[in-house]
Amino acid sequence: MTKVALLGAGGKMGVRLATNLKGSRFDVDHVEVSDVGRERLKAAIGVDCVDMDVALAQADVVLMAVPDRLIGKIAHSIIDKVRPGTALIVLDAASPYAGEMPVRDDVTYFVTHPCHPPIFNDETDMAAKNDFFGGISAKQHIVCALIQGPEEHYALCEEVARNIYKPVMKAHRCTLEGIAFLEPALSETVGITLCLAMKEAVDEVVKHGIDREAATDFMLGHINIGLSIAFGVFKEGKFSDGAIHAINQAKPQIFRDGWLERVFNKEAVLQSVKDICNA
Repeated sequence: MTKVALLGAGGKMGVRLATNLKGSRFDVDHVEVSDVGRERLKAAIGVDCVDMDVALAQADVVLMAVPDRLIGKIAHSIIDKVRPGTALIVLDAASPYAGEMPVRDDVTYFVTHPCHPPIFNDETDMAAKNDFFGGISAKQHIVCALIQGPEEHYALCEEVARNIYKPVMKAHRCTLEGIAFLEPALSETVGITLCLAMKEAVDEVVKHGIDREAATDFMLGHINIGLSIAFGVFKEGKFSDGAIHAINQAKPQIFRDGWLERVFNKEAVLQSVKDICNA
């Protein structure tokens, strides 16, 4: 049976992963340094943690459910404790893309990250509809990259990824750089920033006397149809002439010329992940 050492098993993300790995074909050693985390894990799935050195010494896969900014530091502290051929899986591309992982040619590095449940989906169960993060009830896609190591390790690490993020639909194979472009650049620098901007816009119209519930309902409904048209989900849908005019008028007011080039160039993405690692 494949042995997995789950580091950070008692953290919020660690408990999620431990829950999904329970009952899988993987034999999991749970590692957690804090008493609070150990108690949380015990309450959640009824397992005890093991000594880190013991877990690392016998692990085939080391799954690092630790904060993004600590991945590099922790990897350096454990790298001499794992066997040749061990696969280390990280859940974010920032540290490896920033060059913070230790150099060791006889281990595998693999990164995987959830796409989170899509806005447009076929979920009918209320638990799935309300699983916004994913990994509980709602189906989601994931991205994966084999940073270094033998090709046969890709299938093993993807299997682990599908288990920790289940239920999974597609597992998109990407490069390390590709995942760094997806997060933080695409999802956070652009996507989440625009989400917060829309929330700020709702707050602003409320200041002008519009009922907050009405403004929120209006915005969320228009986001739904707007995204469905923009991404080709609602194939027969089209923006009205008035909407197109408003868009053309608004874009120069909201966005500076060249913003895409400034966000999506390698130097900017690399600097962004370095900032995240050293936040």
